Amino acid sequence: MGGARVGPRAIGEYLKRMGQRYEGADRKARSELLDEMEAMTGYHRKALIRRMRVGERVTPDRRPRRRGRPRRYGPTVVAALRVIWRAAGYPWSVRLQALLPAWLPHARRHVALSAETERKLLTMSPRQMDRCLAGDRRTLQRRLYGRTKPGSLLKHHIPLKTDRWDVEEPGFTEIDLVSHSGDRAEGEFAHSLNVVDIDSTWVETRGVLGKSQVRVQEALEQIRQALPFRLRGIDSDNGSEFINAHLHEYCRTKGIQFTRGRPYKKDDNAHIEQKNWTHVRKLLGYVRYDSAAAVAAINDLYAELRLLQNLFLPSVKLVERHRVGSRVRRRYDVPQTALDRLLSSGKGDAARVAALARQRQRLDPFALATRIDRQVERIYRLANHRVRPAVPARPVDGDRPVDAKIAPTRSLEARTKRGLPHRPPASPSTRPSVTRITAR
Repeated sequence: MGGARVGPRAIGEYLKRMGQRYEGADRKARSELLDEMEAMTGYHRKALIRRMRVGERVTPDRRPRRRGRPRRYGPTVVAALRVIWRAAGYPWSVRLQALLPAWLPHARRHVALSAETERKLLTMSPRQMDRCLAGDRRTLQRRLYGRTKPGSLLKHHIPLKTDRWDVEEPGFTEIDLVSHSGDRAEGEFAHSLNVVDIDSTWVETRGVLGKSQVRVQEALEQIRQALPFRLRGIDSDNGSEFINAHLHEYCRTKGIQFTRGRPYKKDDNAHIEQKNWTHVRKLLGYVRYDSAAAVAAINDLYAELRLLQNLFLPSVKLVERHRVGSRVRRRYDVPQTALDRLLSSGKGDAARVAALARQRQRLDPFALATRIDRQVERIYRLANHRVRPAVPARPVDGDRPVDAKIAPTRSLEARTKRGLPHRPPASPSTRPSVTRITAR
């Protein structure tokens, strides 16, 4: 019978009989049996040894045992992780891992958490979180169409800034104005003035109706007074809402350094362009807001959002970037909230920072996120939903209309219900660190 080949079922029967002899044999006899089985079946010796083990022997009426490590994080752990992930605004897994210790004490009031579930959540790696949440990770594909009109006045008085930020104290910021014009730019409509601090990643936002010089300057003054540190510098694009004598004189009077980026070079203001997406577009969408009531509601929203983003949601900062061949390697620091960065550096306004730390102890981030959701729903009802007829796209396989309005969306369920488009999320290096999707 040496070397003869038989079918799989016959091999199974043969190995079953040989297994009975193998269990009672000594070491030498087992070696001889393995030689015989190897010649009979053509299997590798190690494979035959595994088949002879009790509980793993393959028989015609028995399926092989599932290999690999047992599942460590069951449905209960994944469900709790999903609740926190959604309440935090769908953050990147590295930031999600960093916020869990601060959010778990509050999560006990909203989710049934056992001690074992909490322990597993705290020991879960970012990569494992990505695997557990892979089926839920969806985000909308949007493109930002700005309404910036270049300003020419005083350009030669405002220096260009093209190098990388190298600051070690808070107060040096990038600013930008985000339009809420919907599908048309005529008339007066709302804008969001967005400001991000380079050192601490603190973000403040204010809504304004129109973009006149006086209103933009007044909104910037409100932001300056709300910051927990002194405003030392601003860096803007070349829009006429910033490049004007009114704002230039305001900065000179307050001792604020005023610089600008190069025209048509958004990378010069990369920090604020990122926050425009995470702090504005993902909440308010691309619909039109053109009433005083809508602007007031937007400012109420930003008053709550600043607490959630700056006190509870960690962010990462780029520490090192170097090129390896054709690829760029980036290394980031440990995720921290903006408030924690101010507390660790000790360079902000001590009284305001301490007051914010006490306020964080009193706040529940889950309740804060729920209030933000309700405010977004209220704001969306105040939007001007009158739109132009759909404009046909470039004919490829026939004319296809282009959506004239994109509503803000926060939850994945709301997007699916409204039939909005989806795409897989971008990688952490190409998308914002905070993924907050907002609306119902």
